[in-house]
Amino acid sequence: MKTMWAPWRIEYILDNRKEGCVFCKAPANEEGLTLFANPEVLVVMNKFPYTNGHLLVAPVRHVSTLSELSEKEMGRVLLLVEKSLGILKKVMNPEGFNVGLNLGKVAGAGIEEHLHFHIVPRWSGDVNALTVFADVRVIPEHLKSTYDHLKPFFDNLDLNT
Repeated sequence: MKTMWAPWRIEYILDNRKEGCVFCKAPANEEGLTLFANPEVLVVMNKFPYTNGHLLVAPVRHVSTLSELSEKEMGRVLLLVEKSLGILKKVMNPEGFNVGLNLGKVAGAGIEEHLHFHIVPRWSGDVNALTVFADVRVIPEHLKSTYDHLKPFFDNLDLNT
C-alpha cells in the first residue's frame, strides 16, 4: 500500500469552528481571503477549495435562507455571482462552472447559518481517481497566488454597472 501525505488537510479535519461566523468576519479580511466586500455583499475564497478559484458569494447580513433576503439583497448577491463568473473566466479561463448553494446540513452545507453561493471553476481532468478512491484533491496553485491573481479585478468591481 502506498501512502499519500496531505498535511494541509489537518487544519480542515481539526477545525473546530473558531468563534463567530466566517462570513460575518470576512469584511474585516481577517484571514486574507476576502476579494470583495461592500455593505450588502461579499466574495471570499474558499479556504478548503474543490478547485483553484473556488469562491463563496454571500450577503453581508447574517441570514440562512433565501426567503430572509430583501429583494435588493437577492439582486446584489446574484449580480455578484455573475460578476465573479466574469472575473474567473477572464483570469483563469475555466471550461465551465458549478454554481449553487447548499441549504441545510443534510444538503451539504458546511456553514448552514450564513447563506452563501459556491462558484467552482471546472476544467477537463480537474478531478481524477485520487478524488474518487483516496478522497484527496490536488490543487495546483497556492491559495495566496490565486488570491493575488483575482484581487485586482475585484478591487475594480463596480456593482452599479
